[in-house]
Amino acid sequence: MDPLGSLALVPALDRPDLLADPVRAALSAWPQAAEVGVVEIDPELADTAAMSEAYDVPLGASANCVVVAGRRAGDERLAACVVCADTRADVNNAVRKLLDVRKCSFHDHDRAVAETGMEYGGITPVGLPDDWRLLLDARVVEIDRAVVGSGVRRSKLVLPGRLLAALPGAEVVDGLAR
Repeated sequence: MDPLGSLALVPALDRPDLLADPVRAALSAWPQAAEVGVVEIDPELADTAAMSEAYDVPLGASANCVVVAGRRAGDERLAACVVCADTRADVNNAVRKLLDVRKCSFHDHDRAVAETGMEYGGITPVGLPDDWRLLLDARVVEIDRAVVGSGVRRSKLVLPGRLLAALPGAEVVDGLAR
């Protein structure tokens, strides 16, 4: 696998120690897993801007996954939203409408960690709970090699953006981010 910035990629399944359990399980069952690389990073540099600067990775190569929640008629509705790192999820308009809720906000930190089995700051669209919606901004799918979380803060996954659209239940949405 070709390097990205100063990061040396290896096939993700060759380094299961760099993956959260749900991510490893999802990749093991995914036919496209051979196209997914993983890179080890300093966990103190897991936040996108810090990682991009430290490892010479263009910000436009990264995508962030944020978890949002809303309620309708007493039912909680959750979604993971994946947007380009140089944009922000339009939580108050696009996401709220897609979830069909009156009010939408970021999901509780502790619950997001517990429900995904992933570390905060490393939550990724790969291996999310089956009952969560996965919303992808259409621009993410166009990233040649997208850098996303790996479920842990000490590594990142690198995969073609188009593969994110092939994840189970993925919905590609124009205008999810602004």
